[in-house]
Amino acid sequence: MKKLIVAPAPHAHSGDSVRKNMLLVIAALMPAYVVSVIAFGWGALLTALIAVAACVLAEWAIAKYILKQKPTICDCSAILTGLLLAFNLPCNLPWWIIVIGAIVAIGVGKMTFGGLGQNPFNPALVGRVFLLISFPVQMTTWPRPLGFATQYVDAETGATPLFMLKQMIKSGDNSMLDQMPNLWDMFRGMIGGSLGEVCAIALIIGGLFLIITRVITWHIPVSILATVALFAAVTGWCGALPEGLCTCEYVAYELLAGGMMLGAFFMATDYVTSPMVGWGKIIFGVGIGLIAMVIRTWGAYPEGMSFAILIMNATVPLLNKIRPTRFGEKKK
Repeated sequence: MKKLIVAPAPHAHSGDSVRKNMLLVIAALMPAYVVSVIAFGWGALLTALIAVAACVLAEWAIAKYILKQKPTICDCSAILTGLLLAFNLPCNLPWWIIVIGAIVAIGVGKMTFGGLGQNPFNPALVGRVFLLISFPVQMTTWPRPLGFATQYVDAETGATPLFMLKQMIKSGDNSMLDQMPNLWDMFRGMIGGSLGEVCAIALIIGGLFLIITRVITWHIPVSILATVALFAAVTGWCGALPEGLCTCEYVAYELLAGGMMLGAFFMATDYVTSPMVGWGKIIFGVGIGLIAMVIRTWGAYPEGMSFAILIMNATVPLLNKIRPTRFGEKKK
């Protein structure tokens, strides 16, 4: 006998599913991934394949043999985690380090808490930060974009724009200014860094696609980017920039360099680890922007997006308490 389940209105079905949304995010990442493969060659291709395969295998093994559950790899969330992890790694990273990062991302960042929908922190960033702390030299040796001439491990390396910016602001010496890539190169992807740092325009296109298809909302990306732009502008107006670097250029560099676009559109907007309501999302985004710029400006690392997102992930239970007033309810 089938049970009749009665629930109060409203009754609505959007047609969305976890698998559909994961595939849409993966599709939105493809333009940036294609550019990274063009820029870094076989290294970018192998890094992503290893990360995705290791994440899928780790989730399957943990679910089947440790949690004794039916594996959920068909929802494509493990594939997305692997791809996002790869986007946060240099293309010349040894394969065994990538596998360790994938196991930590899935095993510690996701499955420890019960799997998809229960993890408080973004799994890909958990894996990335673990690798950054455990293997700092390998994780900060950035390959230059040389196209398919780039080899997997023996890639030619160089400083990233964020590192040069930090050094110039810290010392007041503008000698590195001539080595900075122009803004067009940063838009089209001809800069050193991780796979997800190479092409701002591809990431922006992917992010706009997610907003248009309503996979994500505008609140978090806009609040992050606006906060970063305002922080950088105030830094320039206060005269903290080296001679020859104008405020507008500095603002553009901070927005386009590093993992800012990847973090704003793809990492911070994760359903599970971000707030559910509008004002909560805006506060969440502002917090990420502020923490990222504080780390970029005064911290030990030139990049701060990963740490900023993970710190703000911890505030989500509090931010979710910000709820609209029910119809007819008096405000307290």
